[in-house]
Amino acid sequence: MDRSKFLDAIIENAIDGIITIDEKGIIEHLNPAALELFRYQREELVGKNISVLMPEPDHSRHDEYLSRYEHTGQKHIIGIGREVSGKRKDGSIFPFRLGVSEIKFSDRKIYTGFIHDLSKEKANEEQIKSYTEKLEVKIKERTRDLVKLVSELEMAKENMRALFQKEKELNQLKTRFVSMASHEFRTPLSSIQLSASLIDKYTVKQDVASVEKHTLKIKNSINNLTTILNDFLSLEKLEAGKVEASAQAFNIISFAEEIAEEMQMMTKQNQHIIYEHTGTTAEVYLDPNLLKNCIINLISNSIKYSGEDTLIQFNSILKNDELILEVKDNGIGIPAADQDNLFEPFFRAHNTGDIPGTGLGLNIVKRYVSLMNGTVTCNSEQHSGTVFKLTFPVETILQF
Repeated sequence: MDRSKFLDAIIENAIDGIITIDEKGIIEHLNPAALELFRYQREELVGKNISVLMPEPDHSRHDEYLSRYEHTGQKHIIGIGREVSGKRKDGSIFPFRLGVSEIKFSDRKIYTGFIHDLSKEKANEEQIKSYTEKLEVKIKERTRDLVKLVSELEMAKENMRALFQKEKELNQLKTRFVSMASHEFRTPLSSIQLSASLIDKYTVKQDVASVEKHTLKIKNSINNLTTILNDFLSLEKLEAGKVEASAQAFNIISFAEEIAEEMQMMTKQNQHIIYEHTGTTAEVYLDPNLLKNCIINLISNSIKYSGEDTLIQFNSILKNDELILEVKDNGIGIPAADQDNLFEPFFRAHNTGDIPGTGLGLNIVKRYVSLMNGTVTCNSEQHSGTVFKLTFPVETILQF
C-alpha cells in the first residue's frame, strides 16, 4: 500500500479528532472524528480560522498566541498539551485534551492538533464529586446523629447512675430509719410502762415524791415521742413538697424572748437560757412558724447535749445587710469527723451515746432555712461546745 494512503487511512479512522492548520491559523484538514466532535461539515470549516472552534477568551487571542510564538518561540500549547474547551456548531462548550505538533516543510510549516474528548471523563468526575459531596453530607449527618446518640446514651447512663445512687441512699435511709425508730420508740415506751407500774406501787404507800418523780419521767418520755413524731411529720411534708415559706413582719426581740421563756421550762437542773439582741431595729420579715421550729430544735439540742449547771446563749443580731441568729452551748460538742454529715437525715454523731434523738432535727432546720433563702452553719469542738448560726440576707428579710 502507498505510504501516503496508509497515513490517510490512519488519520481518517482515528478515534481522536485531528485538525491541521497553517501558520496563520487557517484550517486545512479535519478528520471525521474532529467533525463529529464539533458537529460541523467539512466544507463549513476548511479555510476558516481555527478560532471559530474556540470559546472566549481563546477565540479572540488565538492569532496573538501564534504571532507571539512566531516572534519569541514561546510555546503556549505546542509540544506541551493541556486541557482546553471547544465550541461546537450549536454553541455548546465541551472539554478536551489538546496536543499540538509543529511540522516544518521547506517552504512553510503546519500545525496538527490532536483532540481527545474529555466530556465523559468530566461528567464522571462531576458525578463522583456530586456523590462525594452527598456522601460527606451523609457522613456529617450520621456523625451528628451518632454524637447525639452517644450524648443521649451518656445522659441516660448518668441518669441511671443518679437513680442507682438515689436508690442506694434511699435504702440506707430506710435502714437508718428502721434502726432509729425501733430504738427511739422502744426506750420511752419502756420508761412509760415501768414508771406507770411504779406509780401504782408508790400510790399504795402514799410516796408522793416517788410518784412525782415517775410522773415527770412519763412526761419526758411522752415529750420525746412527740418530738420524734413531729420530726417524722415535718420530714414527710418536706419530702412531699407541702412546706412553703409564708413570710410576715414581726418583732424579733419579742419573738425570741417568748421562745427562750418557753424553752426554759424544758431545761435540766440549773441550766439557763440567756437571750440578747444586738441592733438598732427589731422588725424582720420571715416565716415565724418555720423560724420558731428551727430555733426550738437548736435550743433543744443544746439542752439535750449539755450538762446541768450550764448556760445556753441565744442571740439575735440585726445588721444593715443581714439577720444572724446564734445558739451557743458548752455541751459535748461534735467530733470533727462527723461534721460533714451533720445535716444528713437520720445521721447522729458517734459521741451521742444513749442520748435520745432521731437525727432528723438538723436536716429539717437546714431545709426550713433554705426555704427562707437563708444559710445555716455549725462551729463545734468536742468537749468544748457548739455554735449554730442562721443567717438571712437583708433582701430576704425585707422582700421575702
